Amino acid sequence: MIYQGKALNVDVLASGVAHLVFDLEKSSVNKFNQQTLEDLQAAVAALRTADIKGVVFSSAKSAFIVGADITEFTAKFSESDEQILEWLVAANRIFNDIEDLPVPSVSIVNGIALGGGFEMALSTDYRIASGNAVVGFPEVKLGILPGFGGTVRLSRLIGADNANQWISSGSHIKAQQAFEEGAIDAIVDDAKLMEAAESLLQQCNAGKLDYKQVRLQKTSPLTLQPIELNVAFETAKALVAAQAGPHYPAPLTAVQVMQDSATLDRAGALKIEHQGFIKLAKTAVAANLVQMFLNDQFLAAKAKQSSSLARDIEQAAVLGAGIMGGGIAYQSALKGTPIIMKDIIQEGIDLGMSEAKKLLDKQLARGRLDVEGMLAILSSIKPTLNYEAFGGVNIVVEAVIENTEIKKKVLAELETVVQDHAIITSNTSTISIDELATALKRPENFCGMHFFNPVPVMPLVEVIRGSQTSKATIATTVAFARKMGKTPIVVNNCPGFLVNRILFPYFGAFSRLIHDGADFQQIDRALERFGWPMGPAYLLDVVGIDTAVHCQGVMANGFERMNLDFDSAIDKLYKKQCFGQKTGSGFYLYEPDKRGKPKKLPNPDIVAVIDSVRARPQDFSDAEIVERMMVALCLETARCLEDGIVETAIEADMGLVLGLGFPTFRGGALRYVDSIGVAEFCAIADKYEQLGEIYHPTAKMREKGAAGETYYG
Repeated sequence: MIYQGKALNVDVLASGVAHLVFDLEKSSVNKFNQQTLEDLQAAVAALRTADIKGVVFSSAKSAFIVGADITEFTAKFSESDEQILEWLVAANRIFNDIEDLPVPSVSIVNGIALGGGFEMALSTDYRIASGNAVVGFPEVKLGILPGFGGTVRLSRLIGADNANQWISSGSHIKAQQAFEEGAIDAIVDDAKLMEAAESLLQQCNAGKLDYKQVRLQKTSPLTLQPIELNVAFETAKALVAAQAGPHYPAPLTAVQVMQDSATLDRAGALKIEHQGFIKLAKTAVAANLVQMFLNDQFLAAKAKQSSSLARDIEQAAVLGAGIMGGGIAYQSALKGTPIIMKDIIQEGIDLGMSEAKKLLDKQLARGRLDVEGMLAILSSIKPTLNYEAFGGVNIVVEAVIENTEIKKKVLAELETVVQDHAIITSNTSTISIDELATALKRPENFCGMHFFNPVPVMPLVEVIRGSQTSKATIATTVAFARKMGKTPIVVNNCPGFLVNRILFPYFGAFSRLIHDGADFQQIDRALERFGWPMGPAYLLDVVGIDTAVHCQGVMANGFERMNLDFDSAIDKLYKKQCFGQKTGSGFYLYEPDKRGKPKKLPNPDIVAVIDSVRARPQDFSDAEIVERMMVALCLETARCLEDGIVETAIEADMGLVLGLGFPTFRGGALRYVDSIGVAEFCAIADKYEQLGEIYHPTAKMREKGAAGETYYG
């Protein structure tokens, strides 16, 4: 035994080759936390003086190394530039020492090798992978760039063009592509990985493979001519800037770092990488994106806590076909749970099956499914006009028209045909779960399961707990949502639940801005520059003006502060039956583009509608528009947390990011309040107190601000 640590161990094989095995204690995966780096430093120091013929790096777990320990990042990024640089230099010295070992080296990449895990593999002379291996650099999705030599080694190994694409996109790269582009040297059956690694090292020692030339390539400047370098990087920067947008600096910075270091050797190139990393690590974007990653982990862990109470779901059903029902059926079947899709008319069944088939056709066209797989999924969706097969169903999603009495009638009827322990859920977006539960004899088996449209695209599912809902029902519904590939957030019952409750003060702020004289197109532009994927007028057209009016009525009945004391542009459009995209006319006009998707165009008729609800036009700055919109939204988010609709600020913020498209780089509404300061945010809100209660901070919020506290602690 050469070295034994808590994260790895090193032994010598009969062939004289050293075998370093990553096996982090008390962890299901290997990751580069401080313990792993310390162990690796000590192990490499021992290897440099050992009497060995080569080194094989491998993993005792199902994946190689998943990357850095993100939980350590928040503290690390708060350190000074000098401290972060010291950490980077020390870590890179370890990787350089691996690359400079006096004997050849090879990594066995099984499963996942991402971020620092793949940087580890790149520091060895060769890489042999299993067929299911996935490699890549997802750092830009955390607002940073690779900091352990990834920008240096990858660009010299696979060329500037490929490295630009890999690193700026943050994509996961499958083994075959990595092999074809030169990042992996061989793909081998799992059972023969070790044999192949030892054979490769033997060939190096026999002079059949020139591992020193490989090292020279990785530690030298890129070999492209100046004109070729300029074309490669300038072209990439133009594409990356257009794709990433102005709010995400990491992708463009990563390409710039590779360009600036292209003519330098390893030492010079690493200095450029370090500076690029530090520059990004100190940004609010990186802090927020890292927090978003931690939020994801928090939600997954919370779902896992209740998993012991969840019942097995072997057969699902959806009531109400059409676009929504077809989307739910598709998602369930795609992820492996057979589902019955029932409607009362054949036209609904036909539309639902057509929607499912259309979605599967897209998967087929993208190469994610073959014909056999597509047919298998489609055949696991059973359309029906009756309840004959419902005796074996474990969970049902009711997705009929958003009408209380109709839903109650359908739910009562459904309860008579399913097993006593079957779970019934409602895909309602606004109707009280407790009100719907009055139609049921077993309300403990009932909860809300609110999908967002379009179902295959939107990741969030609100699981709504009624006053009589059992823990097992919530746990099983959460498990089913996760099995469908969705992120469930458990919320308590109230009008609009979480997302819609927060959305409608935002729409109310929009309506009042128009009433006060603002230009709705300026409002859209200002909010899109803030980072929203679409402005409120465009969003209303997509949601549907009729849907918005219905929901607005529900919210106003539930919360007096959400009543509007004037006729809004939304009301006027509703009366004209201009419902947005679904009718081709709303705040904007819509025509199908070449792909059949609705294309947004100016609507000349909207001028008269706007003029009818405002006294006169008035100039507003973009900053004032953003303040009025965001204050209303953020205050309602804080109220939801205080009212116990969600348990944590994380769940409130993730609901908005996943369900509404709140700008990810800002971290969510409460994270945004923290970035301003709670007291400062209350002061901004106070500027608009005359506009109504939706602009009034709560007493608890003022107390938090006065105490200097934050929502994230």
